[in-house]
Amino acid sequence: MALADGGPVRAARRRQTALAYLFLAPALLFFAVFLALPLLFAVLLAQSRWAGFDLGAIEPVGMANFTDLFARGSTFLTPVLTNTLLYALGTVAIALAGALLVSHCINQLRFQGFWRTLYFLPLVTTVVAVGNVWKYMYEPGGLVNGLLNGLGLDSVAFLQSPGTALPSIVVVQAWASVGTAILILTAGLKSIPEVYYEAAELDGAGRRTLFRRITLPLLRPSLLFVCLTQFITGLQSFALINVMTGEGGPGDATNVAALEMYQQAFRYGDWGIAAAASFVLFLVISVVTVVQLWLFRRKGGES
Repeated sequence: MALADGGPVRAARRRQTALAYLFLAPALLFFAVFLALPLLFAVLLAQSRWAGFDLGAIEPVGMANFTDLFARGSTFLTPVLTNTLLYALGTVAIALAGALLVSHCINQLRFQGFWRTLYFLPLVTTVVAVGNVWKYMYEPGGLVNGLLNGLGLDSVAFLQSPGTALPSIVVVQAWASVGTAILILTAGLKSIPEVYYEAAELDGAGRRTLFRRITLPLLRPSLLFVCLTQFITGLQSFALINVMTGEGGPGDATNVAALEMYQQAFRYGDWGIAAAASFVLFLVISVVTVVQLWLFRRKGGES
């Protein structure tokens, strides 16, 4: 009897599988058109010379684009890639420290939802608006210099000086992204059982000990998520720098990898170099992600 029922069962399973693929077809088509095909085309361009538009003008050059990126006299490694890493590192350091402090304070206050919403507001504002507002605030006659003058300090050429341009934009990026980190960290703080704090307080632990021995270790998964997402966002940043400095100026002081790729492709018409730079950036993001995961897991094992 079981053998007789095997045929209809297999046929029903085949129909269910076909129906499942039918429902998945729109998503698979979207993936193929907007992800898989562009990725394959980028692999082709990374090994070619192409000025755009005419597909028949694609000229294979092998690994020449990658060697050109790191050749003597190229600006990709220094300052472009260096700026990218410094930008991402500065953004993560400021945003994480600020979010951790604010989240810990919010966790002690009433109306926590209001405070979380207040810090989340910059995220619903477009990057163009944020960049332009801060750009005018950084002007010699802007709000920031007005405050410095009011304190008896000289004006600072925030976006006009190579030494201050990149740190100035790092502050803006950290300010704009701190809301997400606060939401994640406050959720992580809420998930820590109060019984741990009560037991430690009974043993005479102070606030610093509670924070160092209980809060930080149990908050490690949230901290890891914030570090990874903020670092990847910083490495891929483009719009804010483009709005505030135009072409990564002054000079190449604020030029980062994503902006360099945009300029190589749309300004200089060298799509091969732009595609090769994108794969280098992908490799950097992968390495940074693996290193962060290893560090957090190692610290977790030691604790």
